[in-house]
Amino acid sequence: MNYRHAFHAGNFADVVKHASFARILEYLKEKPAAFRVIDSHAGAGRYDLSGPEASRTGEWREGIGKLLAADRARDLSADVRALLAPYLDVVRAMNDVGGHSAGKGAADAGAVTAYPGSPALAQALMREDDRLTACELEPNAARDLAAALRGDRRASAVAIDGYTALNAYVPPKERRGVVLIDPPFEAEEEHARLGEALAGAHRKWPTGIYVLWYPIKDERETEGFGRRLKTLGISRMLRAELVLTGRPGERLRGSGLVVVNPPWTLEAELQTLLPALATVLSDAAAPGSRTRVDWLVAGM
Repeated sequence: MNYRHAFHAGNFADVVKHASFARILEYLKEKPAAFRVIDSHAGAGRYDLSGPEASRTGEWREGIGKLLAADRARDLSADVRALLAPYLDVVRAMNDVGGHSAGKGAADAGAVTAYPGSPALAQALMREDDRLTACELEPNAARDLAAALRGDRRASAVAIDGYTALNAYVPPKERRGVVLIDPPFEAEEEHARLGEALAGAHRKWPTGIYVLWYPIKDERETEGFGRRLKTLGISRMLRAELVLTGRPGERLRGSGLVVVNPPWTLEAELQTLLPALATVLSDAAAPGSRTRVDWLVAGM
């Protein structure tokens, strides 16, 4: 596996994925019972935006950099700021910078040097009794992940294939929680493997929340993936997509999520959040970006 997320950390796709993931974690925290986060393809956990990989691509500047600048400039509505607050508070805390009310010298894009991957985001938002199982097979990322989580008794890093982990770790003993499935999509058969893994895990734990991330590069491929998921016999699958225009030469055009058993609040939250993110993350010279939030499969 050659994929290294450090080149892409904090880009527009990460913003969509992590802002949505944070909303699910906040929902789980509304009940006192502990929950489990299972991150099947966890990556390194935390990313250095000043490092050689992120500096080479600069993708974070068009993602988290733009979003923090818009928040600081009060270009976001109060409702959108409230929905983004858990996610952005974690980013700011990691960078020791203030929010939109901070004074001179606080969070502009240039001040951001670190970005939380999904394990670090979960780690920051979990409570004392909640647990995180973060899985990563690539040796360098697995080493960094173990270092990032070391010393936190709530979290464990496991060097294991993400698809194997889904079979091994569901259902969790807490019987509440969320599974994030975010593979690198290097292999041609990744969409098929993702669907098979979801079906297998869902058979073992049908009440869990599952979040599948997928890249949008080719619209026909994306629509075919949706049709494939519909045949799995799983109910309550919410789809959320953001596709940006004006990205000539870029393979990644959009970011998609399918959420199985979504919190009842999530559909309305994403209907508010995604159009706002599209406005912030789009190139002003290339309007026409689109979002959709719909039910791939409704409840049975």
